[in-house]
Amino acid sequence: MAADRNVLVEVSVDSVASAIAAQNGGATRVELCSALMEGGLTPSAGVIETTRAAISIPLFVMIRPRGGDFLYDDYEFTAMRRDIEVARHLRAHGVVFGILLANGDVDVHRTRELVDLARPLPVTFHRAFDMTRDMFRALEDVCATGAERLLTSGGAATVSNGAARIEELIKKAGPRVLVMPGSGIKPHNARTLVDQTRAREIHVGLRSVSPSPMLYRNAGVTMGSIGEREYERFSVREEDVRALCAALY
Repeated sequence: MAADRNVLVEVSVDSVASAIAAQNGGATRVELCSALMEGGLTPSAGVIETTRAAISIPLFVMIRPRGGDFLYDDYEFTAMRRDIEVARHLRAHGVVFGILLANGDVDVHRTRELVDLARPLPVTFHRAFDMTRDMFRALEDVCATGAERLLTSGGAATVSNGAARIEELIKKAGPRVLVMPGSGIKPHNARTLVDQTRAREIHVGLRSVSPSPMLYRNAGVTMGSIGEREYERFSVREEDVRALCAALY
């Protein structure tokens, strides 16, 4: 199949430097988070504002108040509402979130409430979708919320294992919601995935580990539970994004 330059590449980042690297490498859009080691949480207002000023490509903001599951209490839901308002005020181009019920279904009512609150910003329903009990019922539920986009690995650990399911989801979704594959997309498999699924957009991480520039290190103390990773940094490199775009196009 001929290369399709209409396939959009979204890169997940958790720093201004990574957002700039993604843009310089050819990314179409960035998803800005904090705490990517926890799957991504809501970034601070300062990070959103600084990133928005540093890049010219669209910026989508993660709205997720904590790590773990996607069943939120009333306080957490209130925080999500406020974070959407902040993201909109800081001129984000879109927001990303997902809410489930305790039984593993999509929480259509509260998700729709957040979608309406976010307007006119488009909404991506994130990989909370992959934690649902029935993905095809969940697809219908996401469509009912009014979200424009759905991020999924096809319910598998990576898109390589979930490609057949993603292909089926894209067919069933039709024009109602854009299904965007994500998780484990690299230069060596991006083109194959797009050819199989006919995805119009893909979501990539491409994180690299680099040592902290700290000269003094206190080996006896760690912050949180990251242990030996205290003096490691995770970032997106421009050359890795460029390699993926070159393989895709």
